[in-house]
Amino acid sequence: MLLRLPTSVSEAQECMAEGAVPIGGATLIWATWQRDGFPEQAMSLRDLPEANTIGRETLGGAVILNRIDDRVPEALRRAAATVGTGAVRRTATVGGNIVGSTLRCLLPAALVLEARAVVLDPDSVYETDLTEVLAKGHLMLGLRWRDPITSSYRKLPGEAGGPPPLVVAAALHTAGAGGTRLRVAVRDGYDVLTESTEYDAGSDPDHAQVLDDLRRTSVGALHATAREAVHELVTDLLSRPTGR
Repeated sequence: MLLRLPTSVSEAQECMAEGAVPIGGATLIWATWQRDGFPEQAMSLRDLPEANTIGRETLGGAVILNRIDDRVPEALRRAAATVGTGAVRRTATVGGNIVGSTLRCLLPAALVLEARAVVLDPDSVYETDLTEVLAKGHLMLGLRWRDPITSSYRKLPGEAGGPPPLVVAAALHTAGAGGTRLRVAVRDGYDVLTESTEYDAGSDPDHAQVLDDLRRTSVGALHATAREAVHELVTDLLSRPTGR
């Protein structure tokens, strides 16, 4: 197998056009290739600058999970820290986790940040929503979002060999007319749901209305453990002073 390491977008597009298979950190596909056979060409974006950015409003698809630090919002940072073992986090990438994994531990965090994906195809680079990326398996150069007021993420303990652990993420965003938008995402099993609601903090100082509005969404139909986890995370988020 020939491993290609493009250093520019045009070179990466040339690799794609010639049939090179993107490998991310290769933590998910290596065993499959050992079983089914290796492709003639593979491509890693680890040397592509556009895929390695880390900032307040951007995260490259080739960034290794253990490189994610306090330059990004708390939800993404906490999500990355909970993926697999230390050995996995030293090789797994952002794009591989979101697009190539069935668990997609980073996805709830990306969704509450209202992130959009920067996608690379053989002819163009464009921005799209994560729903399209997941449906079509696009090659993701990175994520972009607007810096939230604050955010958080929690993964509940799971049983070895059992179903995927429950994940809850939430973020607060500035909304129109001085309001605030709360966005919540829950991974229950392999399914991820998202909901949002807007409120005026000045007229709802104890947050009773926003919590009641959230219960009226599909979050209210979750099982008791998930509802409790959402309530705890959101209550903590709403009680925080402004900050990341």
